[in-house]
Amino acid sequence: MVDDEPMVREVLARYLEADGFQVETAADGSEALEVAAASSPDLVLLDLMMPRVDGLEVMRRLREHDDTPVVLLTAKGEEVDRIVGLELGADDYVTKPFSPREVVARVRAVLRRGDRGATDEDPGPDVLEFGELRIDRARREARRGDVAMRLTRKEFELLDFLASRPGHTFTRTELLEEVWDFAWDGDSSTVTVHVRRLREKIEDDPSAPRHLVTVWGVGYRFEP
Repeated sequence: MVDDEPMVREVLARYLEADGFQVETAADGSEALEVAAASSPDLVLLDLMMPRVDGLEVMRRLREHDDTPVVLLTAKGEEVDRIVGLELGADDYVTKPFSPREVVARVRAVLRRGDRGATDEDPGPDVLEFGELRIDRARREARRGDVAMRLTRKEFELLDFLASRPGHTFTRTELLEEVWDFAWDGDSSTVTVHVRRLREKIEDDPSAPRHLVTVWGVGYRFEP
């Protein structure tokens, strides 16, 4: 858990430990990278605005090596940075000021979704194929032709969820509940950013998508 405010670190660590987590803390981005390399955490709680190395740079460096889930801690005025963080592969964010119990709930939701995968309730076939797009659900791998696509954990789960239900339209709220496993709090930018990133990776022309289609005024659906 990374934050340059000692009180935030102390309070969140206390709540997380009371809920059964083992917590390592860091006061800035540079220390965070050292701790992450040494401890291989199951999840990183990451403040965006920090001295020395900011949260976005920490995200970039983490994503060079692995796909550890990341939950961002952001202030209300950091919307642009928050969206960049989501584009870099953050799984969720919590806006300051926040309730420590909310943070613990979000951490549990992200880990729970990662443990069981996005499709345990609808196993379906192990491999989904749509033209050149091939989704290997057992190996959690997607390919376009012979090229393996580098998807974050959440990007794969979103693609898997939609592709296993072709033709079905889902609202952003439903996708938050099904893929992110938490209720809508008034901001669906998480879904919007992940859909945009997926289109850039799986579509021939992201501006005119063939598979990830926007249903205006409603949400998104996957077209086979």
